[in-house]
Amino acid sequence: MNVKIEESWRRQVGAEFEKSYFANLTRLVREEYLHHACYPPGPLIFNAFNLCPFDLVKVVVIGQDPYHEPGQAMGLSFSVPEGIPAPPSLVNIFKEIELDLGKPMPPNGDLTRWADQGVLLLNATLTVRAHEANSHQRLGWSTFTDAAIKALSDRRDNLVFMLWGGFARGKKYLIDTNRHLVLESVHPSPLSANRGGWFGNRQFSRCNAFLESKGLTPVEW
Repeated sequence: MNVKIEESWRRQVGAEFEKSYFANLTRLVREEYLHHACYPPGPLIFNAFNLCPFDLVKVVVIGQDPYHEPGQAMGLSFSVPEGIPAPPSLVNIFKEIELDLGKPMPPNGDLTRWADQGVLLLNATLTVRAHEANSHQRLGWSTFTDAAIKALSDRRDNLVFMLWGGFARGKKYLIDTNRHLVLESVHPSPLSANRGGWFGNRQFSRCNAFLESKGLTPVEW
């Protein structure tokens, strides 16, 4: 695995690449991509970092692992490329934005426009085997992505962390809640959202209100 990561992120987490767990992770990921269909495509594994430099992050949305069907994963949590139908979780995200902010459903599910505004769309596990959700969860990715979350918490101020569902909320211990706003809710997947707690959580307007209170530009969701 050839790690091509944006320079400001390399300064923050580059030490991870020299550790033994990352060497093992690299070996395992290479074997997986060699012997199985895996997502996202290799050049997009670090897409979340490459599109959103460390110093420009304003919001962090933590996902679990990439979409595992052909054409969906693009290295950004919850995002799919233009031309790929939005998965149910993403549809529910757009529905809540419409409820919260009055913005109509967008024409596609490509969230690059969010990343360009400082929204780090970070999956805890950066790769997955085709058709097998969480199949790469034990390879070691979380050690790396936890280090990235901790670096943001420790070295930045006034970030918004959006933790959706039990898995993402389990990362709260990495975040200094005295320095950052943490917004928690159930996951936007239909199974969770339809039980209540997703629709009407108003996280997007709350996020923007916090950013504006700190003199920062709100996100055009």
